[in-house]
Amino acid sequence: MIFIVVKFDVKPESVGGFPDAVKEFTEATRSEPGNLWFEWSKSLEKDNEFVLVEAFTDEGAEPHVKGEHFKNGLEAMRPHLASTPKIISRKIDGEGWDEMGELQID
Repeated sequence: MIFIVVKFDVKPESVGGFPDAVKEFTEATRSEPGNLWFEWSKSLEKDNEFVLVEAFTDEGAEPHVKGEHFKNGLEAMRPHLASTPKIISRKIDGEGWDEMGELQID
């Protein structure tokens, strides 16, 4: 699978509206056949940082970045960003989340 984490530095005045700005992009991506997950979080340390954790099947990543909704989604984000997002994108073994071996809850 292709595992991706992206950090978005959002302008302070856009923090409240950022989830709405990415809603259409998020919904379209989640409906793609190759999408495994597409999950947004807000940083606990930085008030204006949003973190996107996403994964695609090996075959699903390329159609994602070539889709019209991808281009539109990036343009919808652009006016809300204070800087270029930071990304880690790697092909890894696996098909989803595993349980954490070091912290088992009975």
